[in-house]
Amino acid sequence: MWRLLVLLQAVVLPAQLCEVPEEVAAQVRTMSARLLGLAEDPAWEANPNIYVALRLADDHDLAFEAQYLARLKDTFQGPHSTSPQAAGQPKRPLPQPHAAPHSRAPGAHGHHRSAVAAGKRGRPDTGRLALQLLALRAACQPLDAGAEGHLVTRLKYSLETDWTGSQRHGHPLTNYYQYSLGILALCVQRKQVREEVSRRLLAAEQQGRFSHGHGHAVDTEAMAGLAFACLDQAQLARGALVSELQEAVRNMSRKLLQAQGHDGFFGNVFSTPLAMQLFIATNTCESELAYNRARAALLQSLDNFTNPMAISQLLPALYGRSYLDIASMHCQGERDTLQPIRPVTQPPGPGNIIVRLVVECPKRLCHHHVLYNQSVSVPTGSSLLDVLEAASKQGHHAFTFKTQDSLYGPFLTTVMKVEAKWQERRYWQLLSAPDTSLQTGIADYKPHDGETLILRLSKW
Repeated sequence: MWRLLVLLQAVVLPAQLCEVPEEVAAQVRTMSARLLGLAEDPAWEANPNIYVALRLADDHDLAFEAQYLARLKDTFQGPHSTSPQAAGQPKRPLPQPHAAPHSRAPGAHGHHRSAVAAGKRGRPDTGRLALQLLALRAACQPLDAGAEGHLVTRLKYSLETDWTGSQRHGHPLTNYYQYSLGILALCVQRKQVREEVSRRLLAAEQQGRFSHGHGHAVDTEAMAGLAFACLDQAQLARGALVSELQEAVRNMSRKLLQAQGHDGFFGNVFSTPLAMQLFIATNTCESELAYNRARAALLQSLDNFTNPMAISQLLPALYGRSYLDIASMHCQGERDTLQPIRPVTQPPGPGNIIVRLVVECPKRLCHHHVLYNQSVSVPTGSSLLDVLEAASKQGHHAFTFKTQDSLYGPFLTTVMKVEAKWQERRYWQLLSAPDTSLQTGIADYKPHDGETLILRLSKW
């Protein structure tokens, strides 16, 4: 019996090593309650990443989670499942922590993830399919024949379609983050992944293709690391690939450690949770002082997380769990005790502020480097999106822009009739003058009086 207890401890303890300390458990529970309150809003389409975060928490509202799962299935499998709405675009824009659609530019975070608006302009829906599969496994839902049973086949096909972009553009049609997420989802569902599919991502990591611009793509590195760790731990790899995946995970962990700043964050506050998941998944969290520094920094920065998608990325790490834990969920004996904390809409502040809005475009792409440079008056407390809308209504010096929705919220696609073409890996970077990249997107960022905001067409 004693030996049996020791063996059981050996199995259980690794999953417990990264759990949140008791003294901060109340803070983490509050974040769960806040996410539950945001998820209750019927004006937003059901979001699989939010559902996964709710399922990975310690406390639940099981009745609501069941309703949310039904909404999620209806949204994804309805008669218009290929439409932007069914692809995860909200009925109203979700606040977005990303200024660019695909990659992380220097000083910004996770932009590549906002491309999870599926099927737009011929792009594969790799990311959206992957999130849906993770959500179904988090619900302990079997993949029977029918619509849900076909998800695996669709994702495998999407991964192949996605990779055709590497032949023309040198990268997947979506990006390496979504490609990694697709592999991870198949692995969590314990579905076989062709060795060639894994080796494509492995080669990209070995050749340093995850870096964008002058920055280090922490999110992509972490997601690819999770995919590799899952393939290894689930024994879905064979032969020499096993040792290569293990070495890649070690290398990626080292890169994440090198990306940690003096503030404790891996990259920045929003990319840190996913990086922490890699240390959780490999049971190295407690052996790395950097992990504890990052967790402490996050707990001091919870006020930065107001966006529901950002909170859903944060919570698993705070609970000491990773997406790999979804594979072992049993959905039994769960605490049905969570009560929502609903968001309170803040009224506009007194008076107006003046913000200068500047639009910059490289001379090789535009006739003029500065396409727009005007002051805009908006009520105190307005978002950058409010500034853009106010500028578009100013009679003189007409300002024009277009946005696209995603699970992360709206991001800019076209400014002053200049489109940021994803095929050319271009995006509209958001900066506060002179050169500080914003860490939140157009719906979240609140400018201050006298600030100069720059929309700069950049390459990732």
